[in-house]
Amino acid sequence: MGEPPGYRPSAWVHLLHQLPRADFQLRPVPSGFAPQEQEYQQALLLVAALAGLGLGLSLILIAAYLIRVCCCRPPEPPGTKSPPPGGGCVTWSCIAALLVGCAGIGIGFYGNSETSDGVAQLSSALVHANHTLSAIDHLVLEMVERLEEAVRTELTTLEEVLTQRTELVAATRGARRQAEVVAQQLQGLAFWQGVPLSPLQVAEDVSFVEEYRWLAYVLLLLLELLVCLFTLLGLAKQSKWLVIVMTVMSLVVLVLSWGSLGLEAATAVGLSDFCSSPDIYVLNLTQEETGLGSDILNYYFLCNQAVSNPFQQRLTLSQRALANIHSQLQGLEREAVPQFPSAQKPLLSLEETLNVTEGNFHQLVALLHCRSLHKDYGAALRGLCEDALEGLLFLLLFSLLSAGALATTLCSLPRAWALFPPRNPSALCSGSHLSEPLLHVRREPAPPPRSFPGGQRRPH
Repeated sequence: MGEPPGYRPSAWVHLLHQLPRADFQLRPVPSGFAPQEQEYQQALLLVAALAGLGLGLSLILIAAYLIRVCCCRPPEPPGTKSPPPGGGCVTWSCIAALLVGCAGIGIGFYGNSETSDGVAQLSSALVHANHTLSAIDHLVLEMVERLEEAVRTELTTLEEVLTQRTELVAATRGARRQAEVVAQQLQGLAFWQGVPLSPLQVAEDVSFVEEYRWLAYVLLLLLELLVCLFTLLGLAKQSKWLVIVMTVMSLVVLVLSWGSLGLEAATAVGLSDFCSSPDIYVLNLTQEETGLGSDILNYYFLCNQAVSNPFQQRLTLSQRALANIHSQLQGLEREAVPQFPSAQKPLLSLEETLNVTEGNFHQLVALLHCRSLHKDYGAALRGLCEDALEGLLFLLLFSLLSAGALATTLCSLPRAWALFPPRNPSALCSGSHLSEPLLHVRREPAPPPRSFPGGQRRPH
């Protein structure tokens, strides 16, 4: 099948498309895009479940490390006031992990923006395709109404005026038949009229979902940024309560990062399967939703020399009929106007209607050509399979960096805040030393009164 102009599957699409897939029973699943099949859905869920497995392993490793540090640490000798060795290394490893997390946040903002740009390009292509289809329906309706109005008014009036000349009445009726043929052929060109699928509605739904997806990722990125900044502030200020709160928040963000990682991985794999060969799936889905013939859909989605224009016969018949009407009106103007001056006004009105119809017909031919809609199809694929997929891969990298940085932080923070000195240690020490002498002073017995030598009584 032919590919849309400007779209070629990227290397990332080929690489992700080649990854093996399996269902819940670990049976191989073909990599063709088939979201309606249960085996393919299980394969994508299994890809997302790998992130849950990673979360479980990371939590187990963090718990095992902290238990080893807390419970298997050798006892300190009494009277030791120096910090344990390696305290500075623990703090700096925590700071380095937080800086890596901040770099991952920058990557996440870029990936979120790229994904949003790709989805916006998809929505814009759908809106433009809807404009083209609506313009086709509008032109067809306008031309049919003009021709039917001309048949009801000007041609009927002309027949009444030319009643005395049988050959002129026959020419007028021939023009009427040709106008009816054109109207009948044009009605078959509005192929999208009455189709339940609206590209504009699809674009609005996609934009609605993308708006909330973008907002959710922005909130996640800002939450992790705040966690990193406040954790660094707690380490700098040596604030135990702030570090403890940020430890709990780091655990929450770690769970969210692994969850987003699973969602991004499953979406990227499914999108690569779709982008590797999108024509077959889009053709089948559009035919199922619209009920249009395969010849029309193949013409617009493929747009190559091997597929002919399904409306060519109708266009040719309409063009010939318009040319016949034009020649018959010119003949009537030469022969009827000199004998029937009252026929000039409906003939001029018919010429005006015919000129406007021919102009609209040429515009309709241009719109019915596959170039415009096929260009929109290619723009939609480029937005979805290039920009959006690239953004997803950057978000995947952000989630990996975030999970690794937060796991390292969770291992380092408890050891780091355990090394913080207590608040106001001098006041605590001075209070304990001052209270001791005061108690001893109060418990000492009062000394006996002294006897002075001159104060004793002499015996009588």
